[in-house]
Amino acid sequence: MIKLIDICKKYDEHVIFDHFTLEFPKNKITCILGESGVGKTTLLNMIAGLTNYNGSIEGIEKLSYIFQEARLIPSLTVKENLKFVSPEASDERIEEILSKLEILDKKDTYPTKLSGGEAQRVSIARAFLFDAPIILMDEPFSSLDLSLKYKLISYFSSLWNMDKKTVLFVTHDIDEAILLADDIFILKDGNISKTYHLDSSLPRTLSEQQNIRTDILKYILE
Repeated sequence: MIKLIDICKKYDEHVIFDHFTLEFPKNKITCILGESGVGKTTLLNMIAGLTNYNGSIEGIEKLSYIFQEARLIPSLTVKENLKFVSPEASDERIEEILSKLEILDKKDTYPTKLSGGEAQRVSIARAFLFDAPIILMDEPFSSLDLSLKYKLISYFSSLWNMDKKTVLFVTHDIDEAILLADDIFILKDGNISKTYHLDSSLPRTLSEQQNIRTDILKYILE
């Protein structure tokens, strides 16, 4: 379990978090949902050790970080990019994951020849291949069109069901949160203002969760 205890963070005189405390369950997918500028990425970066803060964070082991951009090494092929971060991964394991993501035919392709969706699938494969029990994701589907976004969420769900790593992701998109998260925490004014728990297993459809979707939308628009 990841625990944030009495976290304080500010930029100059702008306070982002003031004695903020929160727990994220192990082997679950948790979403922090909120508008731009509320501190979602700052929260992830504190957990990843990329930005300083006051307070303490417990339960952090090795982790993978999926960013909005794929951040692949352009001089390496897809397979070489994956081997670079996970040299111990077997060819069979790499091909299994690429096959799950439907990009096995791109294993010898260089990043400049990939579409945006293909590159992001490689970044997802990289996160699951890396020997880390925690995955952080910073709006990884935000730059994709709607149909591709839903397809990638389905791919991610399929991979997650194989080993159920602890996942924490942030987004401003209600549908992404509902399709992927076990728990949704709404971040507002530096605090968690409301929490939702989704009982259905992955993969999940929006039609199953219309009541929660309507409630979240109504709450955010209040």
